[in-house]
Amino acid sequence: MRSLETARATSERYHPGLVKALADIPYAEREAADSPVIDLFRAHDGVALLVPVAYGGHGADPLDAVRVQRALGALSPSLAAAVTMHHFTAAMLYALADETGRLTERQLSLLHSVVPEQRLMASGWAEGRTQQNILTPAVTAAVTVGGYRLNGSKKPCSLAGSMNLLTASIAVPGADGTPELALALIPADSPGLSVHPFWGNEVLAAAESDEVQLADVFVPEELVIRTSEEDPHRIEDLQNAGFVWFELLISAGYLGAASALVEEVLRRERGSAGDRADAAIRVESAAALLEGTARAVRDGVGGEEAVAQVLVARFAAQEALNRASDQALELLGGLDFIRSGDHSRQATAVRPLAFHPPSRASAAGALLAYLNGDPLDLS
Repeated sequence: MRSLETARATSERYHPGLVKALADIPYAEREAADSPVIDLFRAHDGVALLVPVAYGGHGADPLDAVRVQRALGALSPSLAAAVTMHHFTAAMLYALADETGRLTERQLSLLHSVVPEQRLMASGWAEGRTQQNILTPAVTAAVTVGGYRLNGSKKPCSLAGSMNLLTASIAVPGADGTPELALALIPADSPGLSVHPFWGNEVLAAAESDEVQLADVFVPEELVIRTSEEDPHRIEDLQNAGFVWFELLISAGYLGAASALVEEVLRRERGSAGDRADAAIRVESAAALLEGTARAVRDGVGGEEAVAQVLVARFAAQEALNRASDQALELLGGLDFIRSGDHSRQATAVRPLAFHPPSRASAAGALLAYLNGDPLDLS
């Protein structure tokens, strides 16, 4: 499949040897709970993809990032889902780092260490409940001398076993005492932070999506990003950037899983030419939507417009990918299903895109209002 080959070539440009290293492992082992895929990702400089060149990274643009994610998702949907959390966290933090005065010296120092030390960043922004307000913190923060004491949990939290840093949304008292949203940067070895089993499905088992608990975890003030009188839009800008990147990257990973199934159908020439074309068109339309949105973001579309565009692309792609993977599995046939569970597992691995926030139901009203000229409100 030409477009999937383009994605693989893009991955090879940024992470030489990673596609082959993943492909050399049988699919069942790649997707198992004890899979080595995250270690391989780290060994092939995966953490650097969206880190700016000034910080030792590759500084990939949104289009290339979508293509790399597609290539990874075609081989390991678990890996693509897991590293989305690192990548979108990197994208939003380094976006602030590019502008003088928006991060503290300690925060900047932490970001300078990500690539040299191959530090993976997990995200505690949103829970796996599709109907929730995605901006509501799941972790409480109590003011203490020099910082905050955090309590709560994030479940599921991808990269739970491999992360070096957890980013978590918290509510802190504003200047007038009203709670306001902030972002805490929490080293994974902080006293009181622990990881507990949570994921019970064999699908996406290699994503390390377990529960991270915070019990009276101290975070110093200088590792908390919050608004200020001089920079009142800091958290809003961070939210918008993170949201757009998350939706693009998570969708691209599932695009990869569906693409690999359809590619196998084409390779084996299963079904009629019309059947194969139908499946391929669905995958290619999803790819065109996501890549088109990535180009728009790369070329300067931002704010509400970027959020709206990425949501439309995500939900349209979600529907197309579900239909394409179901059709591909059927075309591969009963004997393929009987002889191995790899393709049925891969088809099932496309479905969890629907479980990532926001749900179609919770976003529908906001999108309709925006399309009719009102502000976009996902709260």
